[in-house]
Amino acid sequence: MKLTVLLLCPLLLAAQNLKEFEKRVTEFNLANGLHFIVIERHEAPVVSFHSYVNAGSVDDPKGETGIAHMFEHMAFKGTETIGTKNYALEKQAMDAVEKIYDRYDAERNKGPKADPKKIEAIQQELKAAMEKANSYVVPNAYTELIEASGGVGLNAGTGEDSTNYFYNFPRNRLELWFLLESQRFYDPVFREFYKERDVVREERRMRVESNPQGLLVESLVSSAFAAHPYHVMPGGWASDIENFRLPEAVEFYKKYYVPGNITIAIAGDVDPKECKRMADKYFSILPSGPLPAPVRTIEPEQKGERRAEVTSPAQPFIAIAYKRPDQLDKDDPVFDVLNEVLAGERTGLLYKELVRDRKISLGAFSQATFPGGKYPNLFLFFLVPNMGHTIEENEKACYEIIERLKKEKVDEATLNRIKTKVRAGVIRRLDSNSGLAEALSFYHVNYGDWRKMFTGIDDIAKVTADDVQRVAKQYLIKETRTVAYTVPPAKAQGEGK
Repeated sequence: MKLTVLLLCPLLLAAQNLKEFEKRVTEFNLANGLHFIVIERHEAPVVSFHSYVNAGSVDDPKGETGIAHMFEHMAFKGTETIGTKNYALEKQAMDAVEKIYDRYDAERNKGPKADPKKIEAIQQELKAAMEKANSYVVPNAYTELIEASGGVGLNAGTGEDSTNYFYNFPRNRLELWFLLESQRFYDPVFREFYKERDVVREERRMRVESNPQGLLVESLVSSAFAAHPYHVMPGGWASDIENFRLPEAVEFYKKYYVPGNITIAIAGDVDPKECKRMADKYFSILPSGPLPAPVRTIEPEQKGERRAEVTSPAQPFIAIAYKRPDQLDKDDPVFDVLNEVLAGERTGLLYKELVRDRKISLGAFSQATFPGGKYPNLFLFFLVPNMGHTIEENEKACYEIIERLKKEKVDEATLNRIKTKVRAGVIRRLDSNSGLAEALSFYHVNYGDWRKMFTGIDDIAKVTADDVQRVAKQYLIKETRTVAYTVPPAKAQGEGK
């Protein structure tokens, strides 16, 4: 315990002294609207970069679910000068593919009047054209260039609310990062688009269709959200993925990858003046454009419990979700504390009662914000029944704990311990360059100021036992509850009842 306190003290002091922290942070906007946040950390000659695009799966157009994720894959395919044997010929071949695909779609769109033989002939022509276009590609050239230059942790992720690109470089490769990152946003080449579409389709098959937990979560969100795009997971629906067209990904890129919709955080051994000079040099070429509008669809009020069964022969699971307001709501920090009360690792009520004491669960978890926080979302519970115990038994026990929270206030000792743990968790996130770059960009975009990651700690400290009880009473109610659970195949078919 003493060691933990000693390790956290420097971090706690740094967090408490926001003015000292601010001295190491430099922010600036380019003329095109791109925002940079630079934090100096000179302990080691390395730098972490995090590009935060304020667009995710909620922004996928109708009929194109998963297109934000598809473009994320395209952002690793290189440029006109990286990843090609001969770009002029490659471009001609790619254009030829689209012309043939237009004919293919035109025939398919005839519906019952379409000519099957004509469709088959165009398919063969399309396959040959794709193979020709792909023959000009130098596979993985962009990623291999970064790795050969000392880059590590190269990756990206598409969530409901955002798309993030990140990796780390040695200090002496700073300018190379500015060149490569600016070029993939300015000059992305959508090469191997249809080949990569197959990869994205396979990802969905692996993560959702062949994964009982993935199927359960998909069923949960599609049941909980009737109108809001949170009802579709970031990977998108299979039929949309299978019919993606390259022009659709280009259109998404043009609309959402405007400089004003991108924030870049740089953390490490850097000179802010040097970063500003390079940002002007390399990123100013990105053309400005209008900011895309936020999602206009508001989820209608839920007025009754929703339940969804998922047939699966695997280990049973149950997910329980309650509607809650977005991350800007005044009660957002209360939900964070409530989450720790319920599922704070081995000290949470769910673990202590369901896993440790009663042994009816193998695992019992909660999540304060799901699947995203930009819009009204869900407070999630996830339970894994132990052998010999049922979904129904776990569900009932979970509700008993929730109802007790509504009647009995959390004691001050528990509340103080949880607050300390939540604060430490936030601060620990900032103990690495990559974690800090991620947090700076996230808080700037989602709260309008990166300082919120520090002032948010103060918000946690103000949460009272009365607040926790009030939020539990107000939001953890049957009327806004959605429950998704697995059932074995025999039971789903009406057998063995």
